[in-house]
Amino acid sequence: MTTGAGNRPFDVSVDMATLARLTGREREVLRCLARGEMNRVLARRLGIAERTVRAHVTSIVRKLGVGSRFEASLVAFHHYEALTDEAIAS
Repeated sequence: MTTGAGNRPFDVSVDMATLARLTGREREVLRCLARGEMNRVLARRLGIAERTVRAHVTSIVRKLGVGSRFEASLVAFHHYEALTDEAIAS
């Protein structure tokens, strides 16, 4: 799979230590991204402002070291079960 810009392949591999750097709320937002939810829907589901969702997404992208929301959602899709609080704690 490649991107249009620069034709670099998506590298969505992350380790548990990287996932553990996310806060509980960031993991919750990331799991919603894996389901393809838009910010507005995500904000309503979590009871937070859409601006707060955008801030969480920005932080998630930075902490995971990916280039976009889309790449973060691929990480979430591939590591969905590992994003639970119980999986991070063990």
